[in-house]
Parts: sequence; C-alpha cells; structure tokens
Amino acid sequence: MKKIKVNLTLMGLALLSWTSCSQKAQDDAAYHSIKPGQVWLDTNGNPIQAHGFQVFEQDGVYYWYGENKEFTTLGSNVWTWGIRAYRSTDFYNWEDLGLIIEPDTVNATSPLHFSQTLDRPHILHNPRTGKWVCWIKSMDTDGYFVIMQADEFTGPYEYVRSLKPEGFGVGDFDMYCDSETGQGYVWFERPHCELICAELNNDFTGVTEKYSVHFPDQHVPYTREAPSHFYRDGKHYLFTSGTTGYTPNPSRVCVFVDYHGEYTDLGDPHINDSTASSFCSQITSVIRIPGKKDLFVSLADRWLPQLAGTQIPRERAKWYEQEFKDHKAFDRDYTAPQVKDKRDMVRDEWETTKDATYVFLPVTFDADGKPTIEWRDEWRLEDFE
Repeated sequence: MKKIKVNLTLMGLALLSWTSCSQKAQDDAAYHSIKPGQVWLDTNGNPIQAHGFQVFEQDGVYYWYGENKEFTTLGSNVWTWGIRAYRSTDFYNWEDLGLIIEPDTVNATSPLHFSQTLDRPHILHNPRTGKWVCWIKSMDTDGYFVIMQADEFTGPYEYVRSLKPEGFGVGDFDMYCDSETGQGYVWFERPHCELICAELNNDFTGVTEKYSVHFPDQHVPYTREAPSHFYRDGKHYLFTSGTTGYTPNPSRVCVFVDYHGEYTDLGDPHINDSTASSFCSQITSVIRIPGKKDLFVSLADRWLPQLAGTQIPRERAKWYEQEFKDHKAFDRDYTAPQVKDKRDMVRDEWETTKDATYVFLPVTFDADGKPTIEWRDEWRLEDFE
C-alpha cells in the first residue's frame, strides 16, 4: 500500500507539473496587445475567421461576428461558409463560438448556400420585440438583403425574407438602433452611384418609406460604400470606403446631426497613408471601448494582405474608374429577389480571402473634432485613459 501511495503521489505531482506547464504555455500564447495586420489566432490556435464583421459589447463581454472565409480559396466556389462568432473579455483573446448561421450545403438556390455572395452580416437587437435581427447583403446584378431573426444572438436564426428596400439594389451597408428612440436605421450603397439612409420598420425586418440620399451622382471608384457609423458628443459619423472590390482605397469620414440632413465630408481620416489604401484595409465597424474616457476603435479587414505597402491599390483604382465610367444606376425593382445558381462561379485572385487579416486602430480627434486614424505597429487599450 505504501508503494502505491508513493506512486500515486508522484503521478499527482507529474500531473500537477504538466498542468502548470500547459497553463504557462497557454498564458505565454495569450495576446496582451493588438498588432494590426498580423495573423490573429483564437484561443484554440486557429486564425480568426469573421470578416466583413461587427463587434459589440454587452455586460463586459465583447462579441465579434462576420463572414467565415476558411474555405474561400483560389478556384473554389465557396464565397462565405456561414457566419461565425467569437467572444472576449479583454478585446485581445477571442473564444470561438462556432457558426451562428450555418451555410446551406444542399440547395444551390437557397439564399444561404455557400456559393451565394453573402457579405457583411449586421445583427441588431430589437428593443420592441426582443428579437435579434440579422441582415446580410447578397451581391447580384444590383444586390439585395437576406433578413433573418432569432430569440438569442447565437441563434438559431430563421429566414424571414429577401428585400430590395424601396426597390433599390444594395451594396455594402451599416445598421444602427438609436438608443434614445429605439428607431432603427440602415445605410447602404445604391450600386454604384449614391448612399441611402432608410428607416427600419418596427420589427426591423424591413424599411419604411422614409429615406434620404447622400453623396449622389458619384461613380466608381468614388462611390461611397462600406459605411461604418459611430456616435460621439451629439454628432454622428460615418467612415466610408471607395468602391474597388477587395482592393483597398482611401477612406472618407463625414459628420451629421440629422439622419436625413446634410452629411459634411471631412476628408480622409488616415494620417500619412502613403499608399492611398487606408493602410491596406477597409473599415467595417467602429466600437467605443467602455470604461475609457474617449476611446473609439476602427475595425477593418485587410482583405488582400499581399497588397500591403504596394502601389497596386492605386493602379487598380484607375482600372475601376475606366471599367465603370459609363455605369448608370439600376432601375428600382419592387419584385421579390430571385436567387441565382452560382455553383459555377469560382474565386479568382481578387476574391481569395481565406488569409485575410484585420486592422484594429484607435481613433483620435483633432482640434476641430475630425476623427483621425494613425498607423501603429502595436498598441494596447491600457495605453489610453
């Protein structure tokens, strides 16, 4: 018996030692800062796959969700393999929650089939109904929204409808629920000519007839897309991108007080951006960090990391300008969108986004209140008050 006890004790010490080493390895692997543009691993050691994404905070927990691009490889017919979500308590280390919206792998004409060009999921909590409502852009000739809802953020989500709001085709978009009024809003590019702000209906599954047009009569690559909204000190701001596909381009920022009033262009927020590419990224979301005095963070995709530091974005912008010089706005279409079979469409070099990374950078404000974004190789939340 004594010998067995000794062996068990040694086994226990060995197990304790292994556990301590394992925990130390995990601690050593944990992130303690943000390094924009570098590969970011989740707590399982896998690259984070949530692109065209949004991040929000609730009860001390951050949630990050977006397009799962793990199978979007050169020559494949996969555009987005469902919507993936992560959570974190420190903004650095993210736990994989898995797919909160699964792809349809059987029916090619399902709006959720992996070959459908689904982009930029936005999920709003409706204070009236208690539902979580998800809108996803489906690119087509002129695009439409796929709308779903669930009782919980993590799902399961049920398909509600596909929609062209007020008959408009849609491009990249953002959504917002006004905390004071409970009114919901959606900003979307009308391909490829103007930006529209429309009011959501009561259950957030459609729009009302009230909308406004902003930055009209633009043409690619100057059309404003990828609006990313935030609110500060009584003013609303939108970061927007030009229109050059996954190739990055210069951003603009505008400010307004009235959702349907004048939007004042404040110029490019990126300071010393020598490649005119928003630091080789496209902003998709902005979050205010709770507990900090005035810390906002711009959250962006670096869709094609191989272009960082090159002049290719400038060259591609010129190509887009020529390619779309005769583009006219699509006619408004009030019929229900029809899903096309896209299984034969395969990813080319400009659509291969499996290895896309992320660019998270703090937003500062100059003396005139203009939001600015400066490159930082590494930074921490703790660096700010």
